[in-house]
Amino acid sequence: MLAIEDEDQLRARGYDKTPDFILQVPVAVEGHIIHWIESKASFGDECSHHAYLHDQFWSYWNRFGPGLVIYWYGFIQELDCNRERGILLHACFPTDIVTLCHSVA
Repeated sequence: MLAIEDEDQLRARGYDKTPDFILQVPVAVEGHIIHWIESKASFGDECSHHAYLHDQFWSYWNRFGPGLVIYWYGFIQELDCNRERGILLHACFPTDIVTLCHSVA
């Protein structure tokens, strides 16, 4: 089970721009580490995706590290071009999640 903090919890801690979820322990998806998840009940077209990148996703990346965006109704495949920079796109929740161990030194 994923340990998460949602938008309400993050806002209570003083964050103004927040993804839907922050993972308390990151996971790997397709070999990429993920710290946050944003869910969009829309299709990821070029115009809306670039606006989201500018207004939301890069802010999340800057504050929380790499993340995953899920477009419920799919997206234009060519828009998934920021994986190496830390923003992955999916059309559904991934099934190949690798959980990472959280150890206390």
